[in-house]
Parts: sequence; structure tokens; C-alpha cells
Amino acid sequence: MSTKNSTISKIGQRRQVVIPKDVFDELGLQEGDFVEVTRAKGAVVIKPKKLVDSDDILTPEEEKLLLKAEEQIRRGEYTTLEKLENELERSAGKRSRKTA
Repeated sequence: MSTKNSTISKIGQRRQVVIPKDVFDELGLQEGDFVEVTRAKGAVVIKPKKLVDSDDILTPEEEKLLLKAEEQIRRGEYTTLEKLENELERSAGKRSRKTA
């Protein structure tokens, strides 16, 4: 028995449930992805979940800087790493001469 929004799956050994291929593909799931399993009014709800390391989350200030940088790149306002390193070296050289 299957309708457009539901498919029958069988519970296997160790309580495993196979997610039908069409649902799996439609949700963009891949082997190894995480899902959240909850109970809701006598039903089981399985939702895809993306785990994010807290170190990978930007602060609001970092997010603003990133958006500003992306806008500058779109306008063609950027420098190469080589130019930046040269400028930093020159800047460091000037500081060391002043203090010597």
C-alpha cells in the first residue's frame, strides 16, 4: 500500500528501517548523514539533520565582515595573498627600523 506521500518499509534486525530511494534522493540524503527521530502523536518522524561544529559558526561580527568581503570581491576589490604578504613584510620592516 503506497500513496504519493507515503511508502511502506519493514523494520529489520536491530530496529533498522530502510528509507525508500525516492524519499532518500528527494531529501538529498547520503550514506552516513544524520537524522533526528522523534515521536509525534503515535507516529515516528524522521528528519535530516546537519551537524555543525560550534567552532565553524560565525559570530555576528564575523558574519558582517564576511558579507562585506564578499561584496568587495564582487566589485573586483581584492588583493592577492602574495601582495598582502609583501605589504606585511614591508610594514614589519619599517616598524623594526623605527625602534632600532
